[in-house]
Amino acid sequence: MLDKLKQNFVDHVRNLQNEITREIKRIDPSIELVEDNWDRLDFAGEKGGGGITRAFTGDIIENAGVNTSVVYGAISPEFAKKIGSDDATMWASGISLIIHPKNPKVPTTHANFRMIQAGDKFWFGGGADLTPYYPYEEDFEYFHNVWAKACEPYGNYDAFKVKCDEYFVNKHRDNEMRGIGGIFFDHLNSGNTEVDLNMVKDLSNHFIDSFFPLMDKRMDETFNEEDEDFQLHRRGRYVEFNLLHDRGTMFGLQSNGRTDSILISLPGRVKFSYKYAPKKNSPHEKMLEYYYPRDWARL
Repeated sequence: MLDKLKQNFVDHVRNLQNEITREIKRIDPSIELVEDNWDRLDFAGEKGGGGITRAFTGDIIENAGVNTSVVYGAISPEFAKKIGSDDATMWASGISLIIHPKNPKVPTTHANFRMIQAGDKFWFGGGADLTPYYPYEEDFEYFHNVWAKACEPYGNYDAFKVKCDEYFVNKHRDNEMRGIGGIFFDHLNSGNTEVDLNMVKDLSNHFIDSFFPLMDKRMDETFNEEDEDFQLHRRGRYVEFNLLHDRGTMFGLQSNGRTDSILISLPGRVKFSYKYAPKKNSPHEKMLEYYYPRDWARL
């Protein structure tokens, strides 16, 4: 039964990878796609699965990655303890994606949906979040409303939103959020793996509707050097979170994942400046107010 559910999830994330790939190609006809099918060895040096990495660059989408993987086998005892298992074996599958558009009026987005087994323990995790660079409140409301409606049948939007607000945070930056949140969940196990699987599949199917309409709406808007400068500095905060705090990055590296595929989440261009601050009374100064929890779906 579990093997059937695992394969069901693997088939789902690969189909979703293809659907998102088609949307990226629709949005950006200039897109160049590099696809890698990779394999890995487990902690004992045996075959341990692999994945499909798709890296995109184009005129509208500066860089993006849409990856799926199925990994399994032996893990180090230390890593087993970190993920709460007494059995030094694991199985994991998921889809992870990042889209960094070129136009600063279009937000960056990230999503991840995964299924993990460690010993006799099973759980799901994932979510989706938005990192905008321009204070378009209606876009933030739209994104959150899509996820609020997606979660409505399960009654978990409020809890998932709070977890997202609390997780994607640069604690070393006075608890400033990476973006304006979304939904996030981890170690989800209701006791019924099939029910949990169907919920996670359902939620993941809402990603396309949550983001690509915003790209369609904003990608042709004009922008200036100040807009781009703010975008590049905020990408710097994105890098800080991914390298200092992100558990997915650590999980991938510590489970002998593929480094290039894991770090594909980083933006192609970024700026770091000492004590950076946008101009006073600019839209970018206004945007800084939004990198803290707000009840967007209730506005």
